[in-house]
Amino acid sequence: MNQTNPVAAPSSAKWWVLATLSLLTFGNYYAYDAVAPLASQLSSELGFSSTQIGSLNAIYSLPNIFLVLIGGLLVDKFGTGRIAVWTAGLCFLGISLTAAWGEYLPMVIGRFLFGIGSETMLVAASAALGIWFGRNVVGLAMAVNLSIGRMGSYAADLSPVWAGNLYDQGWQGPMILAATLAGMSYLCALAYKQVDKPRHLGLVVVGADPVTEEKISLRDIFHFNRSFWYITILNVLFYSVIFPFRSTFAIKYFQDAHGQSLEQAATLNSYVFLAAIFFTPLFGWTADRFGHRGKQMVVGSLLLPLSFLGLMSEEWGLWLTTALLGVSFSLIPAILWPSVVKLVKKHQLGTAYGLMFMVQAIGVAAANMIAGMLNDRAGAGIENPAGYTPMLIFFAALASSAFIFAIALWRREIGPHGHGLEVPR
Repeated sequence: MNQTNPVAAPSSAKWWVLATLSLLTFGNYYAYDAVAPLASQLSSELGFSSTQIGSLNAIYSLPNIFLVLIGGLLVDKFGTGRIAVWTAGLCFLGISLTAAWGEYLPMVIGRFLFGIGSETMLVAASAALGIWFGRNVVGLAMAVNLSIGRMGSYAADLSPVWAGNLYDQGWQGPMILAATLAGMSYLCALAYKQVDKPRHLGLVVVGADPVTEEKISLRDIFHFNRSFWYITILNVLFYSVIFPFRSTFAIKYFQDAHGQSLEQAATLNSYVFLAAIFFTPLFGWTADRFGHRGKQMVVGSLLLPLSFLGLMSEEWGLWLTTALLGVSFSLIPAILWPSVVKLVKKHQLGTAYGLMFMVQAIGVAAANMIAGMLNDRAGAGIENPAGYTPMLIFFAALASSAFIFAIALWRREIGPHGHGLEVPR
């Protein structure tokens, strides 16, 4: 089609895209978070150690240390729709393999394959929203997308309650359920690909920013500005704290250290994403409407270490600390990810998000393994609840570092080298 005479696509199409990508994210997040509610059963039924349980999520991140940046380049080169289909199919294959055998090696290989596809799929979804929604409302769009994705995590945490009959039958039933939802994500990717045409067929989405065809180069990463790198570091610190704790060890910790039943611990852990479901769209809307993105990150980053201090204190309610964690976590999709659209060119979005997720993968993999080894070394368990203290101190230290980098981002953006993160739209 003639690229010099583009055809206007209806603005309603972008909202259909948002709905489809949100369901894709829902299934993906559920599949990732399916491990945490099963931690005790993997230990009792299959004899897995804490290090092995931690490695099931750590191995998810390992391939992305090398591949997610390449995935971002592929998104920029081949388009978001095509890459979404390829990677969602790989995720479905990986989680199905994890559900098929009750042995460590096949399960860890399955999580490895799931990790190869998952992060690049999320890069494609983030880049797609940046392209379809443009700078004016991308904060709200990404916030809604991730809020619905968090519902997947929330549903996974509560699965011992609403799908308790599956857990009563053993570890495999809940994992098969996760594979089914990963299959739903694959179908959503196929549906999205049918409308992924603005870049390749000359269509222009009403309200979206134009996308120019430029050569994609790995050297682009050396031209990203300091604010982008602050955001990248903040992203990896947040994820290295929240995901290894909440998605791997939290439920087992609540059971062993605070005497919670599986259902109680799962419900308590779900408050993280219950809070995120409501606060993520709110923060996304306020960022688009009023700006002050750096300032919001400073406040949110302060809540992160406070939540872990609360976990180590008997005076704080456990529900309050997990809710604070959720409010703080809401800032990533509402503030950090949409800010990238303001910092890099449109044709570099896939590369930028790929780079960010690559560094994130390093942090999450390392934090999962370190936390598992700290627990094993300290003999953490129901007979020794104090053994979890080194893990909590480790996460609190990472959280405090995030607060420092949030201040650095805010100070740069209010100065002469800012990029408009503190202004509306």
